[in-house]
Amino acid sequence: MNEQVKSEIFHGACPHDCPDTCAMDYEVKGGTLVDVRGKKSHPMTRGGLCVKLKDFADHHANPDRLLYPMRRSGPKGSKQFTRISWDEAISEICRNWHEIIKTHGAQAIMPQSYLGNMGLVQGINSGDPFFNKLGTTVNEKTFCASGSSTAWLLTVGPTGGVDPESFVHSKFIVIWACNSISTNLHHWPFVLEAQKKGAKVVVIDSYRSRTAKAGDWHICPKPGTDGALAMGFINAIVTQGLVDKEYVDQHTHGYAELAARAAEFTPEYVESITGVPAADVLAFGREFATAQPSVIRLGVALERSAGGAQAIRAACCLPALVGSWRHVGGGLMQMPLWDFPVDWMKVSRGDWIKPGTRVVNNLRLGAALTGEMKLDPPIKSLFVYCTNPVSQAPETNKIVAGLQREDLFTVVAEHFLTDTAKYADIVLPAAMAGEAEDMMWSWGHFYFTYNQKAVEPLGECLPTSEMWRRLAKEMGFNDPIFQMTDAELCAHYINWDDPKMAGATMEHFRQHGYLKIDVGSADTRAPHKNGKFPTPSGKVEFLLHDAKNFVAGPFRMMYDAEQSGEPVDPLPGYVPARERPETNPDTAKLYPLNILSPKSHGFLNSCYANEKHKIKGQGDQFVMISPVDAGKRGIREGDPVRVHNGRGDFEGVARVTDDVPSGVVVATLGYWRSLNRSDGSVNSISSSEWSGLGRAPTFSDNLVEVTRVN
Repeated sequence: MNEQVKSEIFHGACPHDCPDTCAMDYEVKGGTLVDVRGKKSHPMTRGGLCVKLKDFADHHANPDRLLYPMRRSGPKGSKQFTRISWDEAISEICRNWHEIIKTHGAQAIMPQSYLGNMGLVQGINSGDPFFNKLGTTVNEKTFCASGSSTAWLLTVGPTGGVDPESFVHSKFIVIWACNSISTNLHHWPFVLEAQKKGAKVVVIDSYRSRTAKAGDWHICPKPGTDGALAMGFINAIVTQGLVDKEYVDQHTHGYAELAARAAEFTPEYVESITGVPAADVLAFGREFATAQPSVIRLGVALERSAGGAQAIRAACCLPALVGSWRHVGGGLMQMPLWDFPVDWMKVSRGDWIKPGTRVVNNLRLGAALTGEMKLDPPIKSLFVYCTNPVSQAPETNKIVAGLQREDLFTVVAEHFLTDTAKYADIVLPAAMAGEAEDMMWSWGHFYFTYNQKAVEPLGECLPTSEMWRRLAKEMGFNDPIFQMTDAELCAHYINWDDPKMAGATMEHFRQHGYLKIDVGSADTRAPHKNGKFPTPSGKVEFLLHDAKNFVAGPFRMMYDAEQSGEPVDPLPGYVPARERPETNPDTAKLYPLNILSPKSHGFLNSCYANEKHKIKGQGDQFVMISPVDAGKRGIREGDPVRVHNGRGDFEGVARVTDDVPSGVVVATLGYWRSLNRSDGSVNSISSSEWSGLGRAPTFSDNLVEVTRVN
């Protein structure tokens, strides 16, 4: 009689683009991954996983996974491929690159990556050393948080801000442009605990999200008007005599100038712009100032219009005006990543980039591939990893047109044959999280999380890191970073001597799976009680002097130390959206509705959007529309509809609901266009225009029309 196979438990870390960065346990029996659970000992995860990850073991075993390298054998986009060996794939890739370099130079090759994986070893920046050594065009990565981060750094500096665990001590919690229940689930229990103790939860969002419904007060500004709202809150605090004068005098710079600019944003004027009642503007200012500690959790979505980053600058002024920073659980939370002791230069090897190397922003991929962006030399080869731009990038119709070029040699490393991968000349099968070692930082809490390799990759899948090692060997690169194992890379990228590591070593991670960096206890942490902001003045900088626009974040332009750009407005303020009926009436005659494209509850960007049970839980592509707007267009609940503008279109099913105000439609992103009703998705209509700071995207700054499909 066979003995029962015993389980082995390995440490796991969710690799996805999510602030929660959950700690997990991989359960393995007989070399097979049989279960993935949240790690119960972890103070943030607390043993739970979101709907995306709850069957992560089944995701690894999905029969649709890419398991072998493949070469295209039919027309581009036809999904016709022939299996080849890894040696053939690597040889063919490098042979093509040698020819391109000989004819056009290395800058005719471009990588494209983003947060399909957040890991230091397997993720977004993992290919940077290889491509920087090769001398390719630099991929500037600003899909999200670059505008938010630029605004944050200009105002309060690189501080981690409020510990998300400290929210249990807050009395007035503002969740601004973040649907926490869908996209930051493990922070929500801390908010609920505070709410049960009497805290008021205010959600500021331009539609009634799951989180807005769970809050105590939903403030609903028109899309792209948050800057006016934030300036109105400042006005309300000043005019009602609620400024913490002592804190402002000691720990801020430029109060008189800020108050003067805010003077024009009277509650009545703000109501005329935002639609938020003047009485609510006054009430918010009063309650935010007096119900201490008050705290703001800033969402990335706030940056996604022309004036988004300026709105964030204004929001960042609020806690300092009323002295919220004095208290545990008071102040601001943006992305705690600023405190993580990661050596990003080691991760990216930005020092290998030669001066003058060309930079192409990932939001402009379509223009780069189609020739709309006049590039010399043109892009002749694209290597895509950790991203699915045909779903996630703006102006996706242009990207598809570019990928169909016969003279473009495209390589895609992926788990599945995505809408991007189907246009590849060579497809490389990438290992999943349970099959590769990695180290995760977080943009939502203060924990490093270690991911052990639990099982061997299925088929001939390889970790992304191994792809770079093989490509480097074929190209003749023998630098030490291309010789390191994944375990060595995990250790190599961390500044172990930083006091925040508290003397920990890799052995701690092998034993426990995670480490909270030493930023103080969440029950006592008040990082700016006495000011000490990491800005040039050491204060909150309401007023800037000679500031220039730049790109911020861990994926920033490490190749350009000065990052000089156009001058930045010395003060925060309101910058109208580019595409609003009030600011763009000619476009609005054709396309009168603002569209918001938040993340889906059941998908993680485009991950899982090809799995039938996930689609069933999330529902088919839907378009939320108000009863007023639906009535004008003869649209009823469940009708098929087409959403379109001059950039493209997609189809979905109408959800007629009061959750969206008149003039606004909502369609969540992540759906694959090849699995939608028509060959289009939300980003078919998205503009590639940048926000005002940090070259951030403007996914919430788009006008469309919605029509019923007969």
